[in-house]
Amino acid sequence: MIRIQNLSKQFGSFVALNNLDLHVKRGEVFCFLGPNGAGKTTTIKLITGLLQPTSGSIHIAGIDKAKDPMAAKRILGYVPDMPFLYDRLTPPEFFQFTGDLYDLPRSMVSYELEKQFTLFGLNEHRKTLIKDLSHGMRQRLIYASTLLHQPDVLLIDEPLVGLDPYTIRLIKDLLKDYARTGKTVFLTTHILALAQDVGDRIGIINHGKMIALGSLDELIADSSQASDLEELFLDLTAKEENCPT
Repeated sequence: MIRIQNLSKQFGSFVALNNLDLHVKRGEVFCFLGPNGAGKTTTIKLITGLLQPTSGSIHIAGIDKAKDPMAAKRILGYVPDMPFLYDRLTPPEFFQFTGDLYDLPRSMVSYELEKQFTLFGLNEHRKTLIKDLSHGMRQRLIYASTLLHQPDVLLIDEPLVGLDPYTIRLIKDLLKDYARTGKTVFLTTHILALAQDVGDRIGIINHGKMIALGSLDELIADSSQASDLEELFLDLTAKEENCPT
């Protein structure tokens, strides 16, 4: 579903991403891990088109993003770590605005609003301005709106930042259920327990380079020391830090 080949991104002399190769399959929850500044968010922004690569290619469901970026964007959904919302709109108004961006029929938007607002517990906040919503409710609204057009690929940067335990469980179940419908979920996180709970495969990146890739069982089996994801992550990233440049 997502195929990345020889993808690199430089900011001046700084190499943020270094010849990344990755294939994320349909129906898969892929968790991208790495220390701060490793290249996780850069990768997601390259996939969405918010950044342009220095070199390499990205294909989404067979669409070359460089040749047909609008077609690729139509099948993507993106939840950033700090989403932007229009504070003076109500949740239904923002939901309809999202539907208009994707040129969706009003009847479909109305149907999805009832379904998503019930799922995310937003019904009692229909008349509340977004600026008056709690952080958790704002996050629920951005998820509901992102799922409106049922994207084939869902990209999420740090999905659980600042969320209460109930919303965390809701999002974790949502990600797994969404992948079961044949969609692809690509997420970055610093929360190793999340990757362990929901990830079908895990990639670990450091200094812009992929240093491990596979299922959790495969990664643990390939390690001579680690017995869980935390030990594996710390061991691999520490080795990278100590490698001569």
